Order: sequence, then C-alpha cells, then structure tokens
Amino acid sequence: MKGSDKKIELKGYDDIFTPDAATATGEQVREIAVDQLFPFKNHPFKVLDDQAMLDTVQSIKEHGVLVPAIARPRPEGGYELVSGHRRQHACQLAGIESMPVLVRNLDDDAATILMVDSNLQRENILPSERAFAFKLKLEAMKHQGTRTDLTSPQVAAKLRTDDAIAKSAGISGDSVRRFIRLTELIPEMLAMVDDRRMAFNPAVELSYLTKDEQQQLFEEMENCQATPSLSQAQRLKKFSQEGKLSEDVIMAVMSEEKKDIDKVTLPGEAINKFFPKSFTPKQKQDTIIKLLEQWQRKRQQSLER
Repeated sequence: MKGSDKKIELKGYDDIFTPDAATATGEQVREIAVDQLFPFKNHPFKVLDDQAMLDTVQSIKEHGVLVPAIARPRPEGGYELVSGHRRQHACQLAGIESMPVLVRNLDDDAATILMVDSNLQRENILPSERAFAFKLKLEAMKHQGTRTDLTSPQVAAKLRTDDAIAKSAGISGDSVRRFIRLTELIPEMLAMVDDRRMAFNPAVELSYLTKDEQQQLFEEMENCQATPSLSQAQRLKKFSQEGKLSEDVIMAVMSEEKKDIDKVTLPGEAINKFFPKSFTPKQKQDTIIKLLEQWQRKRQQSLER
C-alpha cells in the first residue's frame, strides 16, 4: 500500500485478517516462533486464562491458528505484537512453538492506533481496558497532529460526532471523555468499576478527587461496605474542588442514607416470565444489565445521527 505508516488503512482489524487478505496487500505472512513475539508496550487489554481462552486453546490444537497475528520488528530483535496476544498465549498453553504473523513496519503512533482498534472489536471489554485504550489512542492521534479536543468536562454542550475516536468506537464523544477520566482513579477503585461493585457515572465524578482523597474514600467504602450514589459522588467532587474534603466530610457523606431514587426494585413476578426457570437471580441480573448496555449503545448511536 502506498503512503507512509501514519496513513495506514485501519480497517484491517484482528478478526478480518486472513492469509489471503494479507498477501493481497503485498505483505508476507511469516511463521514466527512464539518466544520471539513480545507484548505491546503498555498493552491495556488483559489476557486471562478463562473459558474463552480454553476454547481458543482447543481450537488451535484442532485447526491451528487460522487468523495471523500482526507484529512489527523490534530494534533489539524479535517482534512486538500489535494484535494477537491471546492467540500467542493460547499457542503457549497448547504447546505450539510457532504461529502465523503478518509483519508490518509501523511507527509507534500507527502501531498504537491499530492495536487499540483491533482489540476494541472484542466483546466483554472491561471499563478499565476501554479507558486506557482510548487514552493511548488519544495520545497517538495527538502525536499525529489529529485534533481531538478530548479535554472538556464530563458533560459537553453537544455531541462531537466528528471526533475520530468516538466515531470509530460507535459511541459519543462524551462517553470517550468519561472513559478516559477513569484512568485517573486509583487501582483499587478502578477494580471496583471492573467488578461492577461501583457504578460508572459515580466513578467518573470520583476521578476528580486527588489520589489521597480517593484512598481515604476507598477505605471508608470498605469500612461501611457501600459505594457513593451519583449525587453523593458529585458532592464529594465539589468538596474536593473547594478544598474542603476531609476525612470527616467523607465519613459524613458516606453515612447518609441514599435516596430511594438511586434504588430500583423489580418485582419477581414482573420479570420471571422472561427467563427460564433454571436461571439464578445472578443470571437474571447479568442478563438485564447486558440488555440495558445494548439499549444504551443504540440510544447513543441514534443521538449522533
């Protein structure tokens, strides 16, 4: 393909790279030893030994690696993976010593953007993974001279439909900004968001607290086994910005009884008819949350049209 690395075409995502498609660009798919493939620097996506990984291992044992990974040469030798970290790990677990890899000469910014775009096509991405991926892509696009304007407050005056990151992710510019705010959380609180022990919007508000204030709040949340509602989080943020957020203030806010508006109760008789009898309450809750997430994505997309 003609042009510089900075102008690479980013439609070649992980899931659509086939050997035929790769050779059509004039590039070669090589068989490379898995111990010569090194992880991408600051790779934000976790590689877990979960059921999906076990399924991938079994598939590779039976059929091999059908979709080549993408990597770039390292000055010190070997190759840096741009996409294919899970396939490499699956090969290691399966005892397979090499895998097909599409080798590309990419600069840091082009490699970062391709790495993020490839992985964002996956399902079940954790909020922390999405947050750091958006931040990495933002920094790479800034280096390339792309105007992003992603430093505005949580609620902007209007949706920025021309924002490249939001458009490629299929969400609003405000959503991208809120995800990036999560990178300002201390690890303990970010883990609570990933585990769904703390709601997304309150977590965004709490990201404006200093690290020391967040640590004090986290300890108080552990003590009272509760997380702030959105209104409580907004007040904690306001106290912090005014320089008035002390340990006593945190305890006072967290000791308040949450308003009923923050609580939604669904009667069993109203929802049980929609689920198989074998479903546990946890399965019902997870299904409802997934459906609401799908509804939210569709709503955001319709607002951007």
